Amino acid sequence: MVIACASGKGGTGKTLLAVSLALACSSSERIVFVDADVEAPNAHIFLKPDIEEERVVEAFSPRINEGKCDGCGKCADFCYFSALILVKRKVLFFSELCHSCGGCELVCPRGAIEEGAVEKGKIRKGVAREGIVFWEGRLKIGEPRAPAVITELKKAAKKEFPDTLTIVDCPPGASCALVEAVRDADFCILVTEPTPFGLSDLKAAFQAIQELGIPCGVVINKAGIGGGSILGFCEEKGIPILGEIPYRRSIAEKYARGLTLVDGEDNLKREVLAIYQALRRVALKGAES
Repeated sequence: MVIACASGKGGTGKTLLAVSLALACSSSERIVFVDADVEAPNAHIFLKPDIEEERVVEAFSPRINEGKCDGCGKCADFCYFSALILVKRKVLFFSELCHSCGGCELVCPRGAIEEGAVEKGKIRKGVAREGIVFWEGRLKIGEPRAPAVITELKKAAKKEFPDTLTIVDCPPGASCALVEAVRDADFCILVTEPTPFGLSDLKAAFQAIQELGIPCGVVINKAGIGGGSILGFCEEKGIPILGEIPYRRSIAEKYARGLTLVDGEDNLKREVLAIYQALRRVALKGAES
């Protein structure tokens, strides 16, 4: 089962819940943890993995063979993102706009576009606390597009452990990075907070998950600081509430020390496992219907 932990915005406690869920379930199941928040990965702070493997992620980048190019402009016409443009029958390439789709190479009638490669980032593998298999992606500094790294990261984790309980810590927001991270998940946990900003961004994330057809449920973090808007929205949309994490100073203090919800005294392991069981009930009910 692949569980994606997502949120409409940063700071909701998405990573805290993801790592806590992994640790809570590790006593009874083998866990693969995938930190797909490649622009700002921080799950390693909590899971403390020993990194054993690292590899570079590369993506297609067109190389223009000027000896073959006749300036027909078909590649520029094809490129939706204007990474290739035609100026006085000369093709200019803007790498920062390229989405590495490879379409320009396919449409060129003279074979003037050759395949090159550009580094997008790295993926790393290790063994974390409680024997959790840890995968992490890191986007190259200055690289604006994360999906290429996320795709390779998920492919590597799935290939090695196809039938293991996998928890994916997704990028915040509702962009292409989130879509790529949550794609093919069996269930998505949407972590939010009971504030106007939390509600606004929950709506955006929920719409993205809904369009992908992935079943989901909500966990409310910092419960008790806001009004009932989150509950009203979830009731309106038929989104199950999987559980709540209380607004408590001790949680923030432990978080600041790199500890999770299931660490130390006064921990919330029982509550975290209850969220997991609620998730499984919702997923099973959805599968039956």
